[in-house]
Amino acid sequence: MSILEALIQGIIQGVTEFLPVSSSGHLSLFQHFFGLSGSEALFFTVMLHLGTLVAVVIAYYDTIWKMIVEFFKMIGDIFTGKFKYKEASEERKLVILIFIALLPLLVFFLAKDFFTHLSEDNDIIVEGVCFLFTGSMLFLADKCIKGKKTAKTTKLRDALSVGLFQGIAVMPGVSRSGTTISVGLLNGFSREYAVTFSFILGIPTILAASVFEFRDAMKEGIEIEVVPMIVGVLASAIFGLLTIKLITWLVKTNKFGFFAYYTLILGVVVLILGLIEMFTGHSLSFVSAAAN
Repeated sequence: MSILEALIQGIIQGVTEFLPVSSSGHLSLFQHFFGLSGSEALFFTVMLHLGTLVAVVIAYYDTIWKMIVEFFKMIGDIFTGKFKYKEASEERKLVILIFIALLPLLVFFLAKDFFTHLSEDNDIIVEGVCFLFTGSMLFLADKCIKGKKTAKTTKLRDALSVGLFQGIAVMPGVSRSGTTISVGLLNGFSREYAVTFSFILGIPTILAASVFEFRDAMKEGIEIEVVPMIVGVLASAIFGLLTIKLITWLVKTNKFGFFAYYTLILGVVVLILGLIEMFTGHSLSFVSAAAN
């Protein structure tokens, strides 16, 4: 993998991780058309997610720090019998809601190999269908009535439903941020709170996925190209931080619907290209075309 290819993938990851258009789907398409599919490409994708993880921590440092402090205080209250959920502060309730939202991932973890296969194969039909799903979710969220819920008023079942859709987002082409923000809005979250909840929820998810993928890479003996990886991770962190600011503004100003039309159109195009590849038996990869 060249440094330029790593840089482009880092930019794609940084921008599309937080825009509701699916970073995994866009990276999968780039890797497909440039002949970068396989376990090495999947490992590189996970490393790029670490860059966007850094971006989230920087953007929400104050909230995250308060949640960490509140978590340890809550543990102390539980052991001393002082814990009362109804009297919990906003930060403490946010900690609890994040834990609840993470529970569905345990189920999806059991089917990890199935989703990994979909990400590593050379077929983009799945990506096309998933882009259409993302677009549909965004369209529904854009049309819903504006909610006012914050961590104080969010119900546990609201958090659980957001977590369920985050699990579905392991599919290439299903946007994690797009689906979780959309479900939050459909559950009555305020727009700013829906974005915050989605991005903070992604921290443990991305971190866990990176740890498991790194472990699997070591077992398979995947060759790691250090310089391209560093370039890609830095690019994803920088562009990720800029995009967080952008998506927060877009959601607040009711411009979320634009991405619904984008992903719906992209889904149709990708689906058509995937069907062409399937029926002709020829890949539309630029690398393959150049080789011929």
